[in-house]
Amino acid sequence: MSLAPAEPSTSSAPSSRRWWTLATVALAQLMVVLDATVVNIALPAAQADLGFSNGDRQWIITAYSLAFGSLLLLGGRLSDLWGRRRTFIIGLIGFAAASALAGAAPTFGILVGGRALQGAFGALLAPTVLAVLTTTFTIPKERARAFGIIGAIAGAGGAIGLLLGGFLTEQLDWRWNLYINVVIAAIAVVGSVVFVRLAPRTGPRPKLDLPGTVLVSGALFLLVYGFSNAEAEGWESPLTWGMLVASGVLLIAFVLWQRRAAHPLLPLSIVLDRNRGAAYASLLIAGAGMFGIFLFVTYYLQTSLGYSPMQTGFSFLPMIAMLVLAAQLSTNLLLPRFGPKVMVPVGMLLAATGMVSLTHLGAQSTYAADILAPLMILGFGMGSIMPASMQTATFGVDGSFAGVASAMVNTSQQVGGSIGTALLNTLAATAVTDYLATHTPTTDAVIADAAIHSFATAYWWGAGFFTFGAVLAALLFRRRDDGLSVATPRSTSSETRDEVPVAVG
Repeated sequence: MSLAPAEPSTSSAPSSRRWWTLATVALAQLMVVLDATVVNIALPAAQADLGFSNGDRQWIITAYSLAFGSLLLLGGRLSDLWGRRRTFIIGLIGFAAASALAGAAPTFGILVGGRALQGAFGALLAPTVLAVLTTTFTIPKERARAFGIIGAIAGAGGAIGLLLGGFLTEQLDWRWNLYINVVIAAIAVVGSVVFVRLAPRTGPRPKLDLPGTVLVSGALFLLVYGFSNAEAEGWESPLTWGMLVASGVLLIAFVLWQRRAAHPLLPLSIVLDRNRGAAYASLLIAGAGMFGIFLFVTYYLQTSLGYSPMQTGFSFLPMIAMLVLAAQLSTNLLLPRFGPKVMVPVGMLLAATGMVSLTHLGAQSTYAADILAPLMILGFGMGSIMPASMQTATFGVDGSFAGVASAMVNTSQQVGGSIGTALLNTLAATAVTDYLATHTPTTDAVIADAAIHSFATAYWWGAGFFTFGAVLAALLFRRRDDGLSVATPRSTSSETRDEVPVAVG
């Protein structure tokens, strides 16, 4: 099912300003991704300043993730209907205003409200980033390079957030972890006005699928809230399972509605294509596994080894460097040759290897001897997974649905992150309890060992996530010479003649 394109995909000649466009959307992508972790390091200082309880602290994170996760598909569809540049600018201005509100918050309630608004405008902004790239870069090799950069930012943004958050908190004030978005957004707004092309609309304006929007937004809200509640109150909570079951019911209703809707929010053909489905699943699993890296390695470095926030952030720099290197090698050399059926499973197995290596860390481990190599392996693995999956996820999508297909990329990562956080935190907490029960008396040394044991448990499960992802990707992705593939695009097929390919040469 296809609607008249909201914007033409491209002109025959590539834009001379396309690399400045890439720089602009890369800034926006970085702002949204790093905001998931940059605030984490500021939480203790914010708590001391505003005086909220430990139980309330989680809402500063949850408010953002709930709004962001539940509104992503709506944000992607709005970018299809309103136009890429207009939606991009609205998202930037709204995100900056919400960041300023949260940064200046005199009370806990205003801080949480500002974070929720950040999530809402982030849901409008994030899908537009990929949609702008999809409609800007027409040369396959250049498109691969652009998606490689965005994929590297998507994978490294969390670690960059830790580094930036540590610097801003220690050198300035916790509020600058939020004010920094105003600076980034201001630069990006100027760049979008100057460099992002305003494509004229052709054909009738498509309609917004309001029932589908309500169903999927409610389902995603309950899904993210359910996993967040599991993290806070445990899996025994009736509220946790009630929300997860309700989410499942709404998702089923959404799928049934999409099959009959005249103007579907998310045509099922987008996610039912084997390659795109495999890409979305890979992004979800990678999102779940990444939290085992950033969350528990951060805990280990700060609580077990006594690192400061800035030292913790700097510790992730080699991982970021390897991720960027792998992203460029993958998109420019390896993915065109081997396709996602090889690159994504290899990246998953590398990430699993890095996670297993982290399970050997102890109280006497050192960064150079025991931590550096696993982080670099993890970085290379993530750099192989993210760009390949992101390109494949938006390849072959009708131009009028580029925004909502791009939103599925962010939705997969967000849902994966929520699942990973809840599961790994619960498993780690259970591991602590079991360890303390079998190691008495409970001295300070035993408590420290219990924490390290819980981290190792999370790493093992993270390795399991990545191993499962490797098997799933190897089974689902098509071979290079079998139909729709980023390595061998079917340019003559009637199925994709009017579509916007995101391919590698």
